Amino acid sequence: MFNLGAVSEAIAAAFPDQEAIVFRDRRITFGQLNDRTRRLANYLVSRGLGVRTPRSALERWESGQDQLALYLFNGNEYLEGMLGGYKARVAPFNVNYRYVEEELVYLLNNARARAIIYHANFAPRVAAVRAKVPSLDVFIQVADDSGNALLPGAVDYETVLAQSSKEKPGTEPSPDDLYILYTGGTTGMPKGVLWRQADILVAALGGRAADGKILETLDEYVERAKTVSMKMFPAAPYMHGAGHWIALTALHQGNTVFIQSDVERLDPADILSLVEREKINFLQIVGDAFARPIVDAIRNGKYDLSSLGVILSGGAPLNASIKAEILDLVPHVMIIDGLGSSEAGGQGSQISNKVTGASTGKFVPGPDNVVVDEALTSVLEPGHEGMGWWAKRGFVPLGYLDDAAKTERTFVMIDGTRFSVPGDRARHLADGTIELHGRDSVTINSGGEKIFAEEVEHALKHHPAVYDAVVAGRPSERWGQEVVAVVQLRSGVRVTDVELSDECAKHIARYKLPKAYVFRDAIVRSPSGKADYRWAKEQATGSPGN
Repeated sequence: MFNLGAVSEAIAAAFPDQEAIVFRDRRITFGQLNDRTRRLANYLVSRGLGVRTPRSALERWESGQDQLALYLFNGNEYLEGMLGGYKARVAPFNVNYRYVEEELVYLLNNARARAIIYHANFAPRVAAVRAKVPSLDVFIQVADDSGNALLPGAVDYETVLAQSSKEKPGTEPSPDDLYILYTGGTTGMPKGVLWRQADILVAALGGRAADGKILETLDEYVERAKTVSMKMFPAAPYMHGAGHWIALTALHQGNTVFIQSDVERLDPADILSLVEREKINFLQIVGDAFARPIVDAIRNGKYDLSSLGVILSGGAPLNASIKAEILDLVPHVMIIDGLGSSEAGGQGSQISNKVTGASTGKFVPGPDNVVVDEALTSVLEPGHEGMGWWAKRGFVPLGYLDDAAKTERTFVMIDGTRFSVPGDRARHLADGTIELHGRDSVTINSGGEKIFAEEVEHALKHHPAVYDAVVAGRPSERWGQEVVAVVQLRSGVRVTDVELSDECAKHIARYKLPKAYVFRDAIVRSPSGKADYRWAKEQATGSPGN
């Protein structure tokens, strides 16, 4: 089993002249990427960062390494920051660049960050919070178009690389070294999920062959890279797992990662132009929030998408109606809903194409994915009665950073085997597929019935007037809770509550129908495209914080 730095080194040694990352006017080869990540690693080591306590002396929820915050837009620097950190035996972690100062202070202190790499765009915010994060003592600033000056005590990213050694760092990275992924915090405070690098490699970052076999030697990674040659474009923000999982997987396969020019907002024309210009084969997006504007741009523009073979939605499933639109516009493409989570890695997939048609909600489970009973005492057989929890065994995280209680609640022992149970309700159907019902944390309990927000959202989006929608519960004297739909309509379109309910009734039971509709000009989502259920609840109740 390997750490992520070792895989990166092996691919670079075998394919030094092959393009690894293409971003704006930069075309970085695997050899250059290896050089740059070694230089960054050597700088971090020179500043005293690394391992403090060996893994064997720690509890599952503890970190014995220094943490490196990545406060960056997408770019080669983000992936270099991750790989350079791993080679230095430092644990990089993702920072949501939408956070306000209070949220940023919480996150950096929760992670006990020793170092931070940040775009100059964020320099004013870093300056405002640095005194409130006593653990921070290394500041690396990436130049951009903002014009913000280098902060006092900070060093310029490219200067650091130019002045540091390109020799392989003297560290000895271990498969036990940490990969840390902070959850999005759309239903609560962000939590740092701790993985062994060897485990996340197999669970989500390309450590399995196409047939599911685990790659056991570095030579196997190199041999695979000789036979796979794809141009892969993860359009999601790297600050969420959905984006950088695909990027790192691509690099581990020897493929080329492409990055859009406009990394501060979703620009469908920029995305589609890059697909056309570079003949991209694989495009990764996140749910309807990405797909809807991209579909509109395809319909209204003229783009040559003949090279595009796969569109993968990771982080949020696509609605069946929008899949059908994609297949009408780009009939040769294969659409994959890839299900995964911070606490489980890859979990399952669903494939739609012009022949099979479009559907949603049912997934072919990946290796070691099962459904366990509600009491968390046994694995359910396919075709079981009632609802259970989607669970995964085998390659799962160690726990949540510095949180023993949450670690024990999410990562449970069943018959002597450790399972990750992230909180998704599911049924394992007799045909072997798993029917996903959604996160229990956003379940609405109405009149004793559990209603899953995502199920109602998918039903709403079948109506042609609905551009986007999110569902939340609000208190009800009669029902305990009642369903409220927050809806964004297409521009210039009107629709009544009754018409929306009539459409929903074609897809879900009547007790699940929204009791009220709230119309907004836009639905608030995270940059990754995931629904912000705290915001949705505020809209549903009309009282922030309730």
